[in-house]
Amino acid sequence: MKKVAVVGFGFMGMTHTLNILKNGDLQLVAIVDKNPQSVKKNLQSKSGNFSTGEIDPEVIDNIHKYQDLTDCLQKEELDAVFICVHTNLHFELAKEALNHGKHVLLEKPMCLELRQGEELISLAKEKGLILMVAHVVRFMPPYQKLKQWIDSKEFGELKFLSLSRFSGLPAWGQWKEKQADFGSSGGALFDLLIHDIDFVNYTLGKPGSIKSNYLPGALSRHDYINALWSYPQHNIEVKVEGGNIFHSNFPFQAGFMAQFEQASVLYTTFQSGIIQIATNNELRETPVGDAGEGFYNEVAYFALCINNNQQPLECMPGSSLETVQLCYNHL
Repeated sequence: MKKVAVVGFGFMGMTHTLNILKNGDLQLVAIVDKNPQSVKKNLQSKSGNFSTGEIDPEVIDNIHKYQDLTDCLQKEELDAVFICVHTNLHFELAKEALNHGKHVLLEKPMCLELRQGEELISLAKEKGLILMVAHVVRFMPPYQKLKQWIDSKEFGELKFLSLSRFSGLPAWGQWKEKQADFGSSGGALFDLLIHDIDFVNYTLGKPGSIKSNYLPGALSRHDYINALWSYPQHNIEVKVEGGNIFHSNFPFQAGFMAQFEQASVLYTTFQSGIIQIATNNELRETPVGDAGEGFYNEVAYFALCINNNQQPLECMPGSSLETVQLCYNHL
């Protein structure tokens, strides 16, 4: 089993912890958090847009706790580090872990500064280590099914794709403390809509053009985004819309609609587990599994890569950095 540490024990840190504990190839040996004495208490706190499962507090009792990554790296024999802190710390912590010879799973967005992302990619290559950014939508069953249909042309050529992602204003942790141009984690564009921007880039590649409108919110100047991507060479149009401008208790919702030559499909988190398929003659449903399974699938894929010492071809860091650039192209 590969020994790993989780850095940052907020919503994503707890989510990764849960799925590390489920994985037979990984052993969680340490948690790094600025308030290590509050780690267990965090299990009862309300954070995140939705629940991803519960962690046994007794298991957490037996895991070493550290206040900073440096101390953890000096005292623990680790194979990999999961970095789940706010974006402004991604570069320095990922760089430190890589310089200590550890594989890194880095939460999205990779970095807000493209130069920093390039440096991390070069460092990982120089050290012969795996650097993977946690673009979980790539690993969610409903979106994997959509990509499968696009690639296989089961319903003919894709003509139009619409993706949406909305949540209320985050009201937990450090989200409440920072209000600047890019918010505490990049604002809705770089932290929320990046999921759909990344998925489209992963599935269709870079568009020929992007026409975008955005509105400011409490966290950044672009907390609502409405964009149209054009792929003239393939005659495909893509709409990306979403944000977190609504009140904090607004229900999280995400999904997609796609028009193919022979059918149209609809998925929404309000009907999780199914995709509806419409033709001119019928409307039917196909089961696709829960989108939440993507969090485990992502961890399992990273574990497979570090066990086999193979690069994460399904989520290469260069592709993740392209996604950050595409976010900037919306401004």
